[in-house]
Amino acid sequence: MKHNYQLETDQTLAALPADGPRPTLLLHSCCGPCSSYVLEYLTRHFDVTVLFYGPNIQPEAEYEKRLHYQKAVLDRFPARLQACAYDGAAFEQIARGLEAEPEGGARCTACFLLRLEETARRAKEGGFDFFCTTLTVSPHKDAERINRIGQAMGERYGVRWLPSDFKKRGGYLRSIQLAKEYELYRQDWCGCRFSHREGA
Repeated sequence: MKHNYQLETDQTLAALPADGPRPTLLLHSCCGPCSSYVLEYLTRHFDVTVLFYGPNIQPEAEYEKRLHYQKAVLDRFPARLQACAYDGAAFEQIARGLEAEPEGGARCTACFLLRLEETARRAKEGGFDFFCTTLTVSPHKDAERINRIGQAMGERYGVRWLPSDFKKRGGYLRSIQLAKEYELYRQDWCGCRFSHREGA
C-alpha cells in the first residue's frame, strides 16, 4: 500500500513548536517553477534555504538559465539560496551504463540518489533541522521512490527528512499558476540529455 505523504507532511508540520525560532530546512531545487509553490507552502513553517543543485541539467547554458529563474522566484519569498557550481560530470558518472534506460527507470533512481545525498550531506554540514526536495511537485516524478531515498539519506546523515508529495492539493497546478504570474521560463524536460532525446 502506498504511503500518503501529504498526510505525513501535515503531521510533521502540526508537531512543530508553536513558539521560539522556526526550524531550518534545506530545500533541494533544480528550477524556479517547481520551487514556487513549494516555497509558498514551506516558508510559512520553516526558515528555508534553497539548494540549487542539478548536475543532470545539460548543457551548462541550460543550468545557468534555470538558476536565473530560480533567483527570480527567491526574490518573492523569505528564503536564501545556496547555488552549486555546475557539475555535469557527476551526472555522467552515475548515468554510465544506464544511458538506454527508459525515463522513470534506473537512471532516474540514480539521479535522485545523487541529488538527495548531496542535499542531506549539506544539510548535516550546515546544521539544518530538516531537508527535502521540490521534485515531488511534478506529476512525472515518483513520490514514493523519492521519499524512500530521502528517508534513507536522512538516516545516513542524521538529518530529518520532510516527507512530501507536493503535487497534492493542487500543488502542481499552483506551481503552473505562479510560473505564469512571475513570468518564469518553464522547461518541458528535467534537464537530462537522455530524457530530452526521448521526448524529441
